[in-house]
Amino acid sequence: MPAWTRSAVSPAGAIRAALKPRDRVRPHELAIFTRQLSAMINAGLPLTQALETLSRQTGSAALRTVAREILHDVEAGSTLAAALRQHPAVFTRLYVNMVEAGESGSRLDTILGRLAVFLEKSERIRRKVKGAMIYPAVVLGVAVAVIATLLLFVIPTFENVFAGFDALLPLPTRVVIALSRAVESWWWAILALGGVVCVLLRRWVATEAGRLRCDRILLRSPILGSLFRRTAVSRFTRTLGTLLSSGVPILEGLEVTARTAGNRVIHDAVLESRVAIAGGESIARPLRETGVFPPMVSQMIHVGEETGDLDGMLARIADYYDEEVDAAVEGLLKVLEPALIVVLGGLVGGMIIAMYLPIFDLVDTIQ
Repeated sequence: MPAWTRSAVSPAGAIRAALKPRDRVRPHELAIFTRQLSAMINAGLPLTQALETLSRQTGSAALRTVAREILHDVEAGSTLAAALRQHPAVFTRLYVNMVEAGESGSRLDTILGRLAVFLEKSERIRRKVKGAMIYPAVVLGVAVAVIATLLLFVIPTFENVFAGFDALLPLPTRVVIALSRAVESWWWAILALGGVVCVLLRRWVATEAGRLRCDRILLRSPILGSLFRRTAVSRFTRTLGTLLSSGVPILEGLEVTARTAGNRVIHDAVLESRVAIAGGESIARPLRETGVFPPMVSQMIHVGEETGDLDGMLARIADYYDEEVDAAVEGLLKVLEPALIVVLGGLVGGMIIAMYLPIFDLVDTIQ
């Protein structure tokens, strides 16, 4: 097995990764660091001098510390890839593998440039998907706050007014009052139950079966499924294309891509395809038979194999699905915005109407 496929984190490196929160570096900071390192090496600066410069001028304090430690390891005779491997919290396996391939092929500056482009595009997609999730989360938070305020403070006031009514209240009014009493009396139990459910759900998702089940539900969900699938396909094709163009063998590239897929369904499908490819199959057919990837993806990969331009075809697929993600995010926001407004308005409006029904009945009686 090639050297770049083995985990070579020393015990000291593992301890450093576990104990140092400073090693947490934001993706865009790592992309800038990678591009600057590529530019300086391409300009002819020795690796140690480039690392020393970055350890002084990088804006992130965490990344400056990591750069100094990498510089120390390189000056002690370590390769850049081996030095990066000591910081798994910052440099992913994909990153280290590509750097190692660049060092062995004497084209480190080119590989670092490709890595920078990959990190920048991945971060852009991540931000778009995250941005699409922020809006509904904010609206739902506001909805919960508004409904809690009505149940805890507004409805009890109406209940005191209705206490003097010598008549049976309408069913919707009685339901809302009963819900208000339950929240007022058992709010602590509701919060505790919500916390327990969140903890148990988080632990379940951390298991292999839970993660697989959760990712499968996300991919099949009616509204978000299309967005998550397109994002996963874009990430898979861009990662694999970047690895192949950097000189990483296809089998090792598939293994690394599977581990960085971010989705357990995609991970299992890629590893399943890798077994068939290791047996002599082409790449397109095993991917198509998994049923996870759209037919267009396997067809374009087949064309890339036939023309000998697989890495270029993978890059084009990734660009296409990046645009699809943009369109999916815009479409999602267009659908969610009115849907959430209708749901929120219906809940709040329904509660208010339920509390005014006795007043309407009273007016009718007086008339």
